[in-house]
Amino acid sequence: MRNSSYLKMALSILLHSKIRSWLTIIGIVIGIAAVVSIIAISDSMTADMESRLSDMDLTLITITPGYTKASSSMGPPGMGGGGGSSTDAELTKKDIRAIKLIGNISYIDGQISGEDETVYFMGESASLSINGVDPQVWQYMSTYELESGRLLDPADNNVAVIGYSIAHEVFDKQISVNRVVTINGKSVRVIGILAYGEDDNAIYMPIDAAVDIIEDAETEVYDSIVVKVNDVDNVVNAKEEIETKLMISRNVMNEDDRDFSVSDSLAMAETVTEMLSSMSLFLGAIAAVSLVVGAVGIANTMFTSVMEKTKEIGTMKAIGAKNKDILMIFIFNSAIVGFVGGVIGILLSIILTYFMGPLLGLSSMSVAPYLVVMGISIAIFVGVLSGVVPAYNASKMKPVDALRYE
Repeated sequence: MRNSSYLKMALSILLHSKIRSWLTIIGIVIGIAAVVSIIAISDSMTADMESRLSDMDLTLITITPGYTKASSSMGPPGMGGGGGSSTDAELTKKDIRAIKLIGNISYIDGQISGEDETVYFMGESASLSINGVDPQVWQYMSTYELESGRLLDPADNNVAVIGYSIAHEVFDKQISVNRVVTINGKSVRVIGILAYGEDDNAIYMPIDAAVDIIEDAETEVYDSIVVKVNDVDNVVNAKEEIETKLMISRNVMNEDDRDFSVSDSLAMAETVTEMLSSMSLFLGAIAAVSLVVGAVGIANTMFTSVMEKTKEIGTMKAIGAKNKDILMIFIFNSAIVGFVGGVIGILLSIILTYFMGPLLGLSSMSVAPYLVVMGISIAIFVGVLSGVVPAYNASKMKPVDALRYE
C-alpha cells in the first residue's frame, strides 16, 4: 500500500470517531499552546532584558555604607545606588583616596542623595529625590540620553538635570530647559531634561550645591561612591581590590566587622539573567505536563480505535494486508491527531501572546517562526510516540481472532 492509502484510511478512522478524536486533540492543543506561549514570553523577556542590559553600563561599581551578606542594590544605569544604610558608618574623602590607588579605574564619583525634598514650581510643590554628583566626572560615567538641554559641567553650580516625569507629569505646567524651580528654598535652574525612561523621577545637581540644599548633608561625606572601571573584564578584580583597600583604610580586620558594601552592575545583570532562565525552565516544565496528558489521551484513543476496528483489521488481513500496512495506518492516524492539535495549538498561542504582551509590559511579543515549526514537530512526535504501541498491537492481530472479535 502507498502512503496516500495509509493517509486516506487514517483520516477515515479519525472522521468516524469525531467526538473522541477532538477531545484527544484538545489535550495536544492545550499542551502545545502552553509550551509555545511560555517560550515566546521567555524569548521576549530575554530580548527585553538584553536590550536593557545593552543600555546599562556594566563597568560600574558602587560602594555604600553599611554591610549585609547580600550585595546592596544598584541604582539605575549611569549612576550609583542611593543611601539607605542602617548603620552610622560614613563614606568620606579618605575612602575615595584609598580607591584612587587601584589600577584599571577610569573615574570615581562621590554622591549624596536626599529623599522627599520639597520642590516648588509655579505655585505647586512636590516631594522628590535629589542626587548630588561630581559634575567633573558624572557626565562621563552617565549613560543617560537627553530629551533636551545638556548634562552637568564642572563650572555649574545651582543648576539641575531632571527626569522626564518631573518635567512633564509631576506639575500641571511642564518644566522646560532654563526654567527655575525652588528646592528647599533655593533657586535652581534646569539645564537638562532626561529622555523618557531614563530615571524619570530623579533630580541631579552638582554635589556642592546639593550639600547646601539637602538637609543633614555634609561636605566630603557621601551616601555612595560610584567607580567606573576601564573595562568590563576588569570589574571582578577591581571589586576585590576595592574591598581590600577599604578594609585596610577603615581599619577593618575581618569580614564580620565590615561597615561598607560593594556591588557591581555586572553581577546584578548576571543574576537577573540566571533568574530569568530558571523561571523559563520552571514554567516550561509545568507546560510540558499538559503535553504528557495529551499523549496519554492519544494513546487511550488509539487503543479504543484498535478495539473498534478489530473486525476491519481482520478483514484487511484476510484480503492480503500486511502487518506493516496495519501498523502504518494507525501510525498515520496518531500523527494526524498530533498535527491537527499542533496547528490549533500554535494558532491559540499566537492569540495568547498577542494579548499577554501588553499585560506583561513587553512592547514586541510574537511567536517566532522556529516556534511554529518546533510546536508542530513536537505535536506530531508526541502523537506518533503515543500511537506506536496500539498500532503495533493492531498489526500483530491474527486474522481469524480479529474476525471472531465481538
